[in-house]
Amino acid sequence: MTLGEAAVAILSKGNTTLRENAPANPARLPEPRGRGDRRAGGMGKIGLQLKATLENITGLRPVGEDFRWYLKLKCGNCGEVSEKWQYLRLMDSAPLKGGRGSATMVQKCKLCSRENSIDILSHTIKPYNAEDSEKFKTIVEFECRGLEPVDFQPQAGFAAEGAESGTSFSEINLLEKDWNDYDEKSKESVGIYEVTHKFVKC
Repeated sequence: MTLGEAAVAILSKGNTTLRENAPANPARLPEPRGRGDRRAGGMGKIGLQLKATLENITGLRPVGEDFRWYLKLKCGNCGEVSEKWQYLRLMDSAPLKGGRGSATMVQKCKLCSRENSIDILSHTIKPYNAEDSEKFKTIVEFECRGLEPVDFQPQAGFAAEGAESGTSFSEINLLEKDWNDYDEKSKESVGIYEVTHKFVKC
C-alpha cells in the first residue's frame, strides 16, 4: 500500500466513525441562523418595569392605541444606540421584509444597515396599582428582533383613579417623574412620585 492509499484508508475510516456517532435524526439539529432568519440578532421578550410611590391613587396605566412609549433603542447586531427618543404605538404597523408579517416598528440600522424590528405585546400591558407602590412591576413587554430598548422616558397619556374614591384622573404626564393633584371627592391630595424603571428579560 502506498502512502497515498494509506491516507485515503484512514480518512475513510474516520468518516465512517463520524457517521456512526451522528444523531439518528439529523433533521432535529438546529439550523444555522442566517441573515434572513427572524431569530438572527433577536433578543426575545423584554419587559419594562415601573416603580413609583403612589399617594391615594391606583390603576396607573397608558391610555389608548395612540399612547407613545418613548424609548432609546440599541441595534443587537452592532450595538448602535439611537441618539433621539423614538416612540412606539399600538396603532402603528410596518411590514417585515420578505412577507414575514409585520411589527410595531421596523428599522434599518444607520451604522450596519441591518433590518431590525420590535413589537409591543398588547396583552402584556398592566396597570400599576396602589399595592405595587414602591415595587418594580412589569407594565408592558416587547418582542425584540434585533432592536433592544435601553432607556424609557414616561411622558403624557397616563390615567389613574383615586384609591378610595374612584375619581378619574386623565392626561397624567410623568415627564418630571412626579405628578400630583387634588381629589375633590375624598378631600385629599393624590400623587405619583419618584418614578423610575428598568428592563428585564422575560
